[in-house]
Amino acid sequence: MPENEPWEYSLYIPNDLRAVTVSRRTLRLILTMHGLIGLVDVAELLAAELVSNAVRHTKGPAALRVCWSAGVLRIGAWDADPEPPEVPRPLEKGVELEEGRGLALVRACADVWGWQPLAREGNRGKYVWCELASAQAA
Repeated sequence: MPENEPWEYSLYIPNDLRAVTVSRRTLRLILTMHGLIGLVDVAELLAAELVSNAVRHTKGPAALRVCWSAGVLRIGAWDADPEPPEVPRPLEKGVELEEGRGLALVRACADVWGWQPLAREGNRGKYVWCELASAQAA
């Protein structure tokens, strides 16, 4: 499939912390197969943070969605909690936090990020997403 052709993958995951590793490895394979190896490291970090939030802060199912279109990679996680995500705290140099840095990392590493309310298979929830431009793939 040519790199300029749009594509999309979805991975439905249970509420299980092991889903973070499954999601990261699946994303690595998808990007490698599409010749986007230059995006893998940052994309894995972003996906891990989004999926981790989805399974840690909700009790229901979740999903990872990865889309490529017009040179932009969009990574998103749907979860069953309709509440908006917490506003990301700024990353502070020299301060290491165990929790609460996920969306701050997403904001720092992605070109753009956001969220929207979303229903999936009759479940209300939200979709938190971020984008990486193909310039990072080089």
